[in-house]
Amino acid sequence: MSQRQIVQVFEQYQKARMQFVQTVSDLATRPPNIELLQNAGVLSMLRPLLLDSVPTIQQTAALALGRLADHSDHLAEAVVKGDILPQLVHSLSAQNRFYKKAAAFVLRAVARHSPELSMAVVTCGGVDALVFCLEEFDPGVKEAAAWALGNIARHNAQLSQAVVDAGAIPLLVLCLQEPELSLKRIAASALSDIAKHTPELAQYVVDTGAVAHLAQMILNRDTKLKRQVFSALCQISKHSVSLAEMVVEAEIFPAAMSCLRDPDEYVRKNVATLIREVVKHTPELSQLVVNSGGIAAIVDYLGDCSGNLRLPGIMMLGYLAAHTENLAMAVILSRGLIQLLLCLSEETESHIKAATVWSIGQIGHHTPEHAKAVASANLLPKILQLYTDTNSSEDLQIKSKKALKSVLQKCTYLPALQPLLYEAPSNILKHVVGQFSKVLPHDSNARRLFVTSGGLKKLQEIDAEPGSPLQEYINAINSCFPEEIVRYYSPGYSEALLERLENYQPA
Repeated sequence: MSQRQIVQVFEQYQKARMQFVQTVSDLATRPPNIELLQNAGVLSMLRPLLLDSVPTIQQTAALALGRLADHSDHLAEAVVKGDILPQLVHSLSAQNRFYKKAAAFVLRAVARHSPELSMAVVTCGGVDALVFCLEEFDPGVKEAAAWALGNIARHNAQLSQAVVDAGAIPLLVLCLQEPELSLKRIAASALSDIAKHTPELAQYVVDTGAVAHLAQMILNRDTKLKRQVFSALCQISKHSVSLAEMVVEAEIFPAAMSCLRDPDEYVRKNVATLIREVVKHTPELSQLVVNSGGIAAIVDYLGDCSGNLRLPGIMMLGYLAAHTENLAMAVILSRGLIQLLLCLSEETESHIKAATVWSIGQIGHHTPEHAKAVASANLLPKILQLYTDTNSSEDLQIKSKKALKSVLQKCTYLPALQPLLYEAPSNILKHVVGQFSKVLPHDSNARRLFVTSGGLKKLQEIDAEPGSPLQEYINAINSCFPEEIVRYYSPGYSEALLERLENYQPA
């Protein structure tokens, strides 16, 4: 056999290997093919090709493995059990940039499924290798490594700490400063995944100066970057007052408010969530948001969206109003209650209704003036309906009851309370009647209206347990009126009069 024929055999073998890995890689992009590939033993066939002498075959084999592992946790576990990860990690430090990107993709695909699979990546030294890749010159390698690190960190604090301990955060912050938009996005996302678990992890991110770089990008034109930037700032802000103050001190307001009108709904939601996480901490932070036009911006935001997008805005109004009377009044004056009424009317999900009811309770529980605003907006019958509706979730019923109780205990606006006399169950009715018992003894006009509107008659029809708070409130109200008027409106009085008439003998 000639030399040419021998060389040709090897060339055919190389060509066949290349064709095989390329075909498998293409087939792995279509989910219906995955099970067939697995049944054919594709993982065991791809593994030796990771050590192939031809770099292109190595890279394509890694890409195929990544696509398979990305498809399901079952296949990702098979990659781990096939002892493929140590081989990939070892090659990360020695191979070219194309292979590094493919290998990082495999690690990312495995790690994304579960904490256990992420821990397998950590255990085989994957985090250190990926952090080393963040120091590469090629932005594509950095992006692939940052994405994999984010997938590892997102699961829990322990895995996030492993990423931090490997020295990833300073390098991720450097990635924020690179010109490539895709790298900026992935770096911001990874920092968000690290910061979300604990105050300590968020502090690591802050200590590297990440907040200042993130804040500089909130008005960037790239939609996907803004999503990740606001997500990261939100995850930092949520943990503590000091971390929220660090974010605010980066002068994100009022610029962030303009992003509540961004065309992208996820940008808007992340901004609303950031504002919520800032205001929940202290009255001072809340006041800063108010001074930046935050209430009006959130009220407008609630009017322009629906469903779960509304949730952070609804809760922001509640957190803000809970702090002080003045902040609650600012929500009222900015037509916040009207918008919350619309949310109650338009939304169907129980958890959104529950958040709305909670926020209304935070607004109305401060003073009689706040309670009157809630009552005047006709919110009390609406909340009562949610409380008594058997289709309402347990959480919605609990929050509705609590909101009703807290607002009613402050409400002295009787015209809004009177309809509740006819509709409220006894455990709510006692709070309604209790408010009448506080106001009527001191207001003659209110007593007259109470009689002429049928309130006194309805009061006599209430079946209260003797000695109960409800009965005591009824007795207190009855004592405000002449005995004959109370008797006149008592059940059975007209029959008693007719009986007297029948037994009456004229002189």
